[in-house]
Amino acid sequence: MNYRLNIWKLYAIRFFYNLIPAYVIERLFWEQRGMTIQMVVYTEIIFAITVVLLEVPTGIIADKWGRKQMIVLSTLLECFMFLILVFATEFWHFAAAIFLAGIARSASSGSENAMLYDSLLQNGQEQAFEKYLGRLNVCDFTAAIIAALCGSLLASRYGFELNYWISFVSMLVSVCVSLMLVETAVKSKSDESTEIKEHIKASVRFFRKHPGVYLVVLSGMVTGAALSFIDEFWQLYLNRLEIPVLYSGLFSAAIMIVRLPGNIIAYVIKSRFRYRTILSSVTAIFAVGFIYISVIKDYTSLVAIFLICLLSGIIEPITTGYLHHRINSSMRATIDSFQSLGLNVVLIITGLGFGYFSSKFDVFGGYGFIACICVAFFVYFLIVSKETIEQ
Repeated sequence: MNYRLNIWKLYAIRFFYNLIPAYVIERLFWEQRGMTIQMVVYTEIIFAITVVLLEVPTGIIADKWGRKQMIVLSTLLECFMFLILVFATEFWHFAAAIFLAGIARSASSGSENAMLYDSLLQNGQEQAFEKYLGRLNVCDFTAAIIAALCGSLLASRYGFELNYWISFVSMLVSVCVSLMLVETAVKSKSDESTEIKEHIKASVRFFRKHPGVYLVVLSGMVTGAALSFIDEFWQLYLNRLEIPVLYSGLFSAAIMIVRLPGNIIAYVIKSRFRYRTILSSVTAIFAVGFIYISVIKDYTSLVAIFLICLLSGIIEPITTGYLHHRINSSMRATIDSFQSLGLNVVLIITGLGFGYFSSKFDVFGGYGFIACICVAFFVYFLIVSKETIEQ
């Protein structure tokens, strides 16, 4: 069976999964419906807690009973989420929608990467994982750019709600394509044990035996969590700079376009530079960039945001590839799920700080807190990584 067709289907799923014009006006729509920054942070924490609780169990289910089923479940739940948001007027409506989104994220995170890697493995192309993961992310950003450009125009002319209906239809297409995936034929050794506890113990043992993997994955968690606060709150940042909503689509497209080069050439960068050099450099630039956008409250801070986004494109293919090259298929989705679980633990911790300082000093104070986190991790990484990270 030609599993390469799965790769193209995954591209299509990711494209329609992110062809979501609702995202470009999401925070403004939520604010219009009465959601404050603090309330938004609470929903983000609900999302993160949901992922933390379900990430590993869904990864185990994916390893034991199939990755396709979890990807289908993820797209279905996202459809229901958009339906709820269209009619949401109270905090608990938004919280319920985000709870479903958390389940959806848990179901797809480890499953999608495992499906991609094992589809390549069946064709003897697993060493090209970073290359194909980067292209998968390009599909993600391309769809998001199109959605952002169209979404801001539609929102300025027809209001915010139409964007949510279009997003629902796009997600429905993603459901249909996910049903066409072919389950990979890799036999899972996890059939030998059905205990979730045993899978968790095995995963923890793996990270203990490979401290370099732990540190690389941790760097992806910290930078990924920091980047999420740009993705979630840039609309409010532009609003504070008095930039009209008409330009939101252009800005959203721009911060996604600058991520494309990193995803495309990450596999080349990996072959030419040491992992420690790549990750320490990116972390340092994140720290400086967040300091700048928290202190400098004018248009020049947008350059710092672009720089952060530019470097972020390299991170996911590098850190995820480093992990997948060192695990086997029997635990691939489970261990990959630990990466997402850790990211959301970091999101919970940083989200509390971001929400607190945003309530005191607006969104600029929140970004100042993220800057402190990045600086602290940069120092920690330099100290610990010297002897642990393999090339």
